[in-house]
Amino acid sequence: MITIKSAREIKGMAKSGAILAAMHVGLRDIIKPGISSWEIERFAKEFFESHGAKAEQVGFEGYKYVTCVSINDEVAHAVPRKGLKLKDGDVVSVDTVISWHGYFSDSCWTYGVGKVSEADQKLMDVTKKSLYLGIDEAVVGNRIGDIGAAIQTYTEDDNGYGDVRELVGHGIQPTMHESPNVPHYGVPGHGLRLKAGMTITIEPMITEGTWKIKGKQVPGDTWEYYVTADGSKCAQYEHTLVITDNGPKILTSQGDPIDAKYQLTEDDLKTLPE
Repeated sequence: MITIKSAREIKGMAKSGAILAAMHVGLRDIIKPGISSWEIERFAKEFFESHGAKAEQVGFEGYKYVTCVSINDEVAHAVPRKGLKLKDGDVVSVDTVISWHGYFSDSCWTYGVGKVSEADQKLMDVTKKSLYLGIDEAVVGNRIGDIGAAIQTYTEDDNGYGDVRELVGHGIQPTMHESPNVPHYGVPGHGLRLKAGMTITIEPMITEGTWKIKGKQVPGDTWEYYVTADGSKCAQYEHTLVITDNGPKILTSQGDPIDAKYQLTEDDLKTLPE
């Protein structure tokens, strides 16, 4: 079931999103050559606890950690590891979901470790831009397919990358995963029509090679994560947003200049039910 959120709910989600975004900003000083991916997990856990937020991934379908830390060819759901040291040139995506007093937010960000190659920097830049192209389509009256088509056209047709199909964005609130699914590929004008008050995530996973992925099991564990089928690198960027009569508004903004037009205002909240 898809629920239309009230102004009260959106205010709570915006507070949750601000905490999550601040954690990602803090990671900019943490992620560097020589640290283990476990140090990312520890930083996030301590940050959320100090801000009164609950890490919602812990216990979800048996997952044990606050963050998913995916490195290079790892696409999604990879676990933080104490013995795995980050190297100069690695591409690292950190994905996590939190709640604050029952209000959810979900965001993933990709970080270059040390000095990355021009090719990897382009992958990250294109993936991030594709996120915003998708957000631009999240307007009242458009359809889910418009979001996916914008991302797919830019990443695959214009840049020759792989646009992962199996993992998609989703609705969010009052739980982590709600309807509708939000694929990052699609046909313009097809799919569910978007309405004001819907809250969704858009989270393209873009690869330097094939869009196909395969499962891989954590050694000594039953947890399965995903890697690219051809070993190529992957980047992912994700925001939680609300659709309003004034356009899409990002609830997990890290304060980037590009986010200025997507900032939630009191006028936006007035268009939503109390």
